Amino acid sequence: MDEPSPGLIRFVKGECDPDNFPHGDHVRMAFEMLLRHSFPETALHYSSALRKMAARAGRPEAYHETITLAFLSLIAERADGAGAEDYETFARENPDLLDRRVLQRWYDPARLASDAARRTFLLPEPRP
Repeated sequence: MDEPSPGLIRFVKGECDPDNFPHGDHVRMAFEMLLRHSFPETALHYSSALRKMAARAGRPEAYHETITLAFLSLIAERADGAGAEDYETFARENPDLLDRRVLQRWYDPARLASDAARRTFLLPEPRP
C-alpha cells in the first residue's frame, strides 16, 4: 500500500484549515483511511481528526457524530464493494457521496438536526 498522502497526514494531526476543507475532502480522507484501517479504527481516528478541526476553528459544537459515522459507513460500504484503489475512481463511481444531502435518503432532516444526533450516533428511524 502507498504511503499516506500529505493531506491525510495533516488531517489526522488536525492541521487542516477548517475554512478550506470542503465536503469532498472529508470524503477523500475517509476513503484514504478506510484503505489502510478497519472500520472501527477509521471511525476512531476520523472522528478524532474532525473534532480537532472543529476545535481549531473555535467551533467544537460543529462536530456531528451521526453525520460523521453515517457518512463513514456509507463510504466504507461503497469502497468495499467498488474495488477502487484511488480516490478519483471512487469519486467518479460514487458521485452521490459528494452531495452532503445524500443522508436524507435514510434520515429525516429533523432527526439529523437534533442535539442527540450531534452528540451520539443515531440509527435512521425505520420507515413505515
